[in-house]
Amino acid sequence: MGHVPERSAGVLLWRHRGEDLEVLIAHMGGPFWAKKDDAAWSIPKGLYDDDEEPLAAALREFTEELGVPLPVSPDRLTPLGELRQPSGKRLTVWAGEGDLDPASVIPGTFTMEWPPRSGKQAEFPEVDRAAWWSLEQAATKLVRGQVPFLARLIRLIT
Repeated sequence: MGHVPERSAGVLLWRHRGEDLEVLIAHMGGPFWAKKDDAAWSIPKGLYDDDEEPLAAALREFTEELGVPLPVSPDRLTPLGELRQPSGKRLTVWAGEGDLDPASVIPGTFTMEWPPRSGKQAEFPEVDRAAWWSLEQAATKLVRGQVPFLARLIRLIT
């Protein structure tokens, strides 16, 4: 049996601001991303196993990563499909129209060895902030493998 790629699922929240369309994305937490901004943001998402439905994982991860409930009913979410990420991971995303205050975000945390090879464990936020960005800005901020979801979102709602 071959290697099964890791799978993750997430929710891309969007809203209208006048004529503009904005998406809510999160800046990745931890030391590797601390000084990066462009291509260092992500759709709120996370890994799931075979025994979990991708949509259930997307809902769980949104709340775990941002510490706030998803402000849209799950039955109002629309699938944007799956994309293979540069890492080989498969990412499935749903889109939903909703609003939330990024200041209300209370990120979940993860633990890793830091500094490298120190034998010490340190805790970091999964994301260190969330923000609303225009589609143009988001195309710069998002990690490369997630950018095509923006075009899928535009096709979906225009």
